[in-house]
Amino acid sequence: MSAEPSARSFDSSYPDPGDMLVVRGGTPLCGEIRVRGAKNLVSKAMVAALLGSTPSTLYDVPAIRDVEVVTGLLRLHGVRVEPLGDGRLVLDPANVETADVEELNVHAGASRIPILFCGPLLHRLGRAFIPDLGGCRIGGRPIDFHLDALREMGAVVDKTADGLVLTAPDGLHGTTLALPYPSVGATEQVLLAAVLADGITELHNAAVEPEITDLIALLQKMGALITAHTDRLLRIEGVPALRGYSHRPLPDRLEAASWACAALATRGDVLVRGARQADLMTFLNVYRAVGGEFEVDDDPVDGGIRFWHPGGDLGAVALETDVHPGFMTDWQQPLVVALTQARGLSIVHETVYENRLGFTDALVTMGATIQVYSACLGATPCRFGHGGYRHSAVISGPSKLQGNDLVIPDLRGGFSHFIAALAAEGSSRVFGVHLIDRGYEDFGAKLAALGATVDGPAYERAGLRLAGGPLEAAR
Repeated sequence: MSAEPSARSFDSSYPDPGDMLVVRGGTPLCGEIRVRGAKNLVSKAMVAALLGSTPSTLYDVPAIRDVEVVTGLLRLHGVRVEPLGDGRLVLDPANVETADVEELNVHAGASRIPILFCGPLLHRLGRAFIPDLGGCRIGGRPIDFHLDALREMGAVVDKTADGLVLTAPDGLHGTTLALPYPSVGATEQVLLAAVLADGITELHNAAVEPEITDLIALLQKMGALITAHTDRLLRIEGVPALRGYSHRPLPDRLEAASWACAALATRGDVLVRGARQADLMTFLNVYRAVGGEFEVDDDPVDGGIRFWHPGGDLGAVALETDVHPGFMTDWQQPLVVALTQARGLSIVHETVYENRLGFTDALVTMGATIQVYSACLGATPCRFGHGGYRHSAVISGPSKLQGNDLVIPDLRGGFSHFIAALAAEGSSRVFGVHLIDRGYEDFGAKLAALGATVDGPAYERAGLRLAGGPLEAAR
C-alpha cells in the first residue's frame, strides 16, 4: 500500500484527518454488492410508526447514519426501537412522550427528518418541538412548504431560540392544499399529518416518486384511506386510528445508480443485487445512451442488475434533472463523473436544487474539463434561470483524472468524489468520510468487495482491516 498520499501535509481547512480514506485509483471495480431498503423511505417509515396503536416491523433496514439519527429521536419520544438482526426493526409507540429539548438539540443539524415528526406528534401529544435542521448543503430546501401546509390543517407554529414549537389547539383537520413545487418532503409531511386528521385532505401538485408510493402503501397497511389520482392529486380521508405495519421497503435506487456510475467511470463490471428495473427505468435509458451496458435478473431473492463498461468510447449526452418520472437529481452527480470519461460535450441542466453542481470544482482540480453556467441549458427554462445560480454544466471529455485531496461536500457529491478518485491515476485523500455513512451501508466493505484499494484512518471506524492490499470486511 503506497504511503505517498500520507506524506502530504494536512491543510487546516480539512476536516478531521481521522475521518479520511486514501484511495488508489486506476483499477476497474468488479464484483457484486447488495443494496437494502431505500434511505429515502426507511427513515420516513420509522416516523410513520408513531401513528400506529400497535408495534410496527420494518424489514431490510440498512445500517446507515440516518437510521441511527431517527432511532435516537424516536427513543427520546418514548418509542421502543428494537433491532432484531438481518435488517429487521421493531418499533413500539405505546409510550410516546414529550422529549427533552436539550436532548433533542443534540440531533440539531444532523438530519432534516425531525420536521416530519410534526404531524405524528401533534396527533399523539398535541405538541411538537422541532430543533434546527441539518442535511446536505445542496441548495435551498425551505420548510415553508411544510409549515404552510400544517397551518392550513390547524397547527400553530411558534419560533423559539432553539427551534420550532407546534401546537394544534383544535386538532388537525382536512383541507385543500396545492404545493408550489412537487416537493417530496412536503408531500410526506401532508401524508403523515392528514391520515389521522378530521375530514378529507386534497393535495394538488404532490410528488409521485416511488418512495412516496411506497409510503402510501405502508400507510394503507396501517388502515389509512389514500387515493392517488392523475395530475399529481392525492386524496386522504382521515381515519380515527391506525395500527402498526409490517413492511419491506423498496430497494435503494439511488445507491444502485451510484454503483452503476462507478462501474462506468472505472471501466468496471458490478452486479448490484437488490436493484429493480422498474425503479430505475429513466436512469437505465440514459445509462445505455452514454454507452453503458446492463443486464436485469428478476430472481425475487438474489436478483439485481449487472452494470458494466463494454469497452470503447462512451458517448456524450444532454440531460436535465426533474421530479419523478424525470431523471432524478440524486443520479446526476455520480453520472457527471462518468461523463468526464465520455467523448464529446455533455450538457447537464439541474432543475431541482440550485447549488448541486458545486461538487464539480473538485473534479476540475483532478483534470476534468467542466464549465458551469447560470443560464438554463435545457429544453425549457427552469425556476433557477433568473437567480444567478450556477445550475448548468458542460462537460468535455474524455479527461484523464489525477489523484488529489478531496473534501466531501454532501452525501451524493461525496460518493461522486469517491468515483472520481477510483477512476483517477494515482492516489487521493478523501476527507469527511462520515457523510457517506448517512446513506451508504458498509461503504468501505463494498469498496473492498469490488476490488478497490483503500487505506487510511477511517477504515478502522468502518470496521475494516488491511489484509494483503485492499481492505476486507473484518471476519
